[in-house]
Amino acid sequence: MAAPPTDTERDLQRLETSLKQLEAEYNMFFSGQLPKPPWQTRSRVDALVKQYDRAHIRNTGDRFRFEMLQSRYAAFVDLWDRGLRAREEGRAGPFPQKRSDKPPEPQRPSDRIVHVAAFRDPMKEMDKLHDLYNSLVEARREVGEAAVSFHKFTDLVKSQVQKLKESGTGEVAFRVAVKDGKVNFTARGMKSDSE
Repeated sequence: MAAPPTDTERDLQRLETSLKQLEAEYNMFFSGQLPKPPWQTRSRVDALVKQYDRAHIRNTGDRFRFEMLQSRYAAFVDLWDRGLRAREEGRAGPFPQKRSDKPPEPQRPSDRIVHVAAFRDPMKEMDKLHDLYNSLVEARREVGEAAVSFHKFTDLVKSQVQKLKESGTGEVAFRVAVKDGKVNFTARGMKSDSE
Protein backbone atom coordinates (compact mmCIF):
# COMPACT_ATOMS: atom_id res chain seq x y z
CA MET A 1 0.00 0.00 0.00
CA ALA A 2 1.36 3.44 -1.00
CA ALA A 3 2.27 5.86 1.73
CA PRO A 4 0.07 8.96 2.01
CA PRO A 5 1.59 12.01 0.33
CA THR A 6 3.74 14.25 2.49
CA ASP A 7 3.02 17.95 3.01
CA THR A 8 5.80 18.79 0.55
CA GLU A 9 4.35 16.45 -2.11
CA ARG A 10 0.90 18.01 -1.64
CA ASP A 11 2.37 21.54 -1.92
CA LEU A 12 4.32 20.61 -5.06
CA GLN A 13 1.14 19.14 -6.54
CA ARG A 14 -0.66 22.41 -5.74
CA LEU A 15 2.20 24.39 -7.33
CA GLU A 16 2.05 22.22 -10.47
CA THR A 17 -1.73 22.65 -10.73
CA SER A 18 -1.45 26.43 -10.21
CA LEU A 19 1.27 26.65 -12.86
CA LYS A 20 -0.94 24.79 -15.37
CA GLN A 21 -3.83 27.14 -14.53
CA LEU A 22 -1.56 30.18 -14.98
CA GLU A 23 -0.35 28.87 -18.33
CA ALA A 24 -3.97 28.36 -19.47
CA GLU A 25 -4.94 31.87 -18.32
CA TYR A 26 -2.02 33.47 -20.18
CA ASN A 27 -2.93 31.51 -23.31
CA MET A 28 -6.48 32.83 -22.99
CA PHE A 29 -5.18 36.38 -22.51
CA PHE A 30 -2.90 36.27 -25.56
CA SER A 31 -5.67 34.75 -27.69
CA GLY A 32 -8.00 37.60 -26.72
CA GLN A 33 -10.35 35.63 -24.42
CA LEU A 34 -9.24 37.46 -21.24
CA PRO A 35 -9.22 41.27 -21.09
CA LYS A 36 -6.09 41.55 -18.92
CA PRO A 37 -3.12 39.39 -17.88
CA PRO A 38 -3.73 36.98 -14.94
CA TRP A 39 -1.73 38.97 -12.38
CA GLN A 40 -3.45 37.40 -9.32
CA THR A 41 -2.73 33.83 -10.36
CA ARG A 42 0.83 34.79 -11.30
CA SER A 43 1.51 36.42 -7.90
CA ARG A 44 0.10 33.33 -6.15
CA VAL A 45 2.39 31.01 -8.15
CA ASP A 46 5.30 33.41 -7.66
CA ALA A 47 4.79 33.32 -3.87
CA LEU A 48 4.75 29.48 -3.86
CA VAL A 49 7.94 29.31 -5.95
CA LYS A 50 9.73 31.79 -3.66
CA GLN A 51 8.53 29.93 -0.55
CA TYR A 52 10.00 26.63 -1.73
CA ASP A 53 13.09 28.29 -3.14
CA ARG A 54 13.95 29.45 0.39
CA ALA A 55 12.88 26.21 2.10
CA HIS A 56 15.09 23.16 2.57
CA ILE A 57 13.62 20.15 0.73
CA ARG A 58 15.10 16.94 2.17
CA ASN A 59 13.75 14.42 -0.29
CA THR A 60 15.89 14.38 -3.46
CA GLY A 61 12.90 13.44 -5.65
CA ASP A 62 10.84 16.35 -4.27
CA ARG A 63 13.77 18.75 -4.70
CA PHE A 64 14.24 17.63 -8.32
CA ARG A 65 10.49 18.00 -8.98
CA PHE A 66 10.52 21.53 -7.52
CA GLU A 67 13.55 22.56 -9.57
CA MET A 68 11.80 21.33 -12.73
CA LEU A 69 8.68 23.33 -11.86
CA GLN A 70 10.78 26.37 -10.98
CA SER A 71 12.70 26.34 -14.28
CA ARG A 72 9.44 25.79 -16.20
CA TYR A 73 7.90 28.77 -14.40
CA ALA A 74 10.97 30.94 -15.15
CA ALA A 75 10.81 30.03 -18.86
CA PHE A 76 7.08 30.86 -18.97
CA VAL A 77 7.62 34.19 -17.18
CA ASP A 78 10.25 35.14 -19.75
CA LEU A 79 7.94 34.17 -22.63
CA TRP A 80 4.92 35.99 -21.17
CA ASP A 81 6.93 39.14 -20.46
CA ARG A 82 8.29 39.15 -24.02
CA GLY A 83 4.73 38.71 -25.31
CA LEU A 84 3.45 41.62 -23.20
CA ARG A 85 6.34 43.86 -24.27
CA ALA A 86 5.76 43.03 -27.93
CA ARG A 87 2.04 43.76 -27.58
CA GLU A 88 2.75 47.13 -25.95
CA GLU A 89 5.16 47.99 -28.77
CA GLY A 90 2.65 46.90 -31.42
CA ARG A 91 4.72 43.94 -32.65
CA ALA A 92 3.53 40.37 -33.26
CA GLY A 93 5.63 38.80 -30.51
CA PRO A 94 6.03 35.12 -29.61
CA PHE A 95 2.29 34.33 -29.57
CA PRO A 96 0.14 33.71 -32.63
CA GLN A 97 -2.31 36.52 -33.25
CA LYS A 98 -6.05 35.93 -33.12
CA ARG A 99 -7.30 35.40 -36.66
CA SER A 100 -10.70 36.50 -37.79
CA ASP A 101 -12.78 34.08 -39.89
CA LYS A 102 -13.65 36.83 -42.34
CA PRO A 103 -11.07 38.91 -44.20
CA PRO A 104 -10.67 42.47 -42.97
CA GLU A 105 -13.04 44.84 -44.68
CA PRO A 106 -11.14 47.26 -46.88
CA GLN A 107 -11.48 50.79 -45.63
CA ARG A 108 -13.41 52.92 -48.00
CA PRO A 109 -11.08 55.64 -49.22
CA SER A 110 -12.33 59.20 -49.11
CA ASP A 111 -13.18 61.03 -52.33
CA ARG A 112 -10.06 62.69 -53.70
CA ILE A 113 -7.98 63.42 -56.78
CA VAL A 114 -5.01 61.05 -56.73
CA HIS A 115 -2.93 62.18 -59.73
CA VAL A 116 -3.12 64.48 -62.75
CA ALA A 117 -0.78 64.40 -65.74
CA ALA A 118 -0.86 66.11 -69.15
CA PHE A 119 0.58 64.60 -72.34
CA ARG A 120 1.40 65.81 -75.86
CA ASP A 121 3.04 62.51 -76.87
CA PRO A 122 2.88 59.73 -74.23
CA MET A 123 5.63 57.67 -75.92
CA LYS A 124 8.10 60.52 -75.43
CA GLU A 125 6.99 61.15 -71.83
CA MET A 126 7.51 57.68 -70.33
CA ASP A 127 8.39 58.93 -66.82
CA LYS A 128 5.08 60.78 -66.57
CA LEU A 129 3.28 57.77 -68.05
CA HIS A 130 4.81 55.42 -65.44
CA ASP A 131 3.88 57.81 -62.60
CA LEU A 132 0.30 58.02 -63.84
CA TYR A 133 0.10 54.22 -64.19
CA ASN A 134 1.51 53.65 -60.69
CA SER A 135 -0.98 56.06 -59.12
CA LEU A 136 -3.85 54.32 -60.96
CA VAL A 137 -2.71 50.86 -59.81
CA GLU A 138 -2.31 52.06 -56.20
CA ALA A 139 -5.75 53.72 -56.18
CA ARG A 140 -7.37 50.57 -57.61
CA ARG A 141 -5.61 48.43 -54.98
CA GLU A 142 -6.90 50.69 -52.19
CA VAL A 143 -10.52 50.25 -53.27
CA GLY A 144 -10.12 46.52 -53.94
CA GLU A 145 -10.13 46.65 -57.74
CA ALA A 146 -7.80 44.57 -59.92
CA ALA A 147 -4.77 46.16 -61.53
CA VAL A 148 -4.68 46.92 -65.25
CA SER A 149 -1.72 45.77 -67.34
CA PHE A 150 0.74 48.51 -68.29
CA HIS A 151 0.40 47.53 -71.97
CA LYS A 152 -3.40 48.05 -71.97
CA PHE A 153 -3.02 51.27 -69.99
CA THR A 154 -0.47 52.65 -72.49
CA ASP A 155 -2.72 51.77 -75.43
CA LEU A 156 -5.65 53.56 -73.77
CA VAL A 157 -3.63 56.71 -73.06
CA LYS A 158 -2.18 56.76 -76.62
CA SER A 159 -5.63 56.34 -78.21
CA GLN A 160 -7.18 59.06 -75.99
CA VAL A 161 -4.37 61.51 -76.79
CA GLN A 162 -4.66 60.75 -80.52
CA LYS A 163 -8.47 61.09 -80.50
CA LEU A 164 -8.47 64.39 -78.60
CA LYS A 165 -5.60 65.81 -80.67
CA GLU A 166 -7.62 65.09 -83.81
CA SER A 167 -10.38 67.27 -82.39
CA GLY A 168 -7.92 70.17 -82.10
CA THR A 169 -6.41 69.75 -78.65
CA GLY A 170 -2.69 70.37 -78.16
CA GLU A 171 -2.39 68.57 -74.82
CA VAL A 172 -4.49 65.95 -72.98
CA ALA A 173 -4.85 65.87 -69.19
CA PHE A 174 -5.51 62.57 -67.45
CA ARG A 175 -6.88 62.41 -63.94
CA VAL A 176 -6.96 59.52 -61.47
CA ALA A 177 -9.58 60.15 -58.77
CA VAL A 178 -11.46 58.17 -56.14
CA LYS A 179 -15.18 58.90 -55.87
CA ASP A 180 -17.80 56.91 -53.95
CA GLY A 181 -15.31 54.11 -53.33
CA LYS A 182 -14.51 53.66 -57.06
CA VAL A 183 -11.56 54.76 -59.16
CA ASN A 184 -12.27 57.20 -61.99
CA PHE A 185 -9.76 57.59 -64.80
CA THR A 186 -10.66 60.47 -67.11
CA ALA A 187 -9.07 62.29 -70.08
CA ARG A 188 -9.79 65.87 -71.04
CA GLY A 189 -8.45 68.00 -73.87
CA MET A 190 -6.66 71.18 -72.86
CA LYS A 191 -6.64 74.31 -74.98
CA SER A 192 -3.31 75.01 -76.59
CA ASP A 193 -1.51 78.29 -75.89
CA SER A 194 -1.89 79.43 -79.50
CA GLU A 195 -5.70 79.53 -79.24
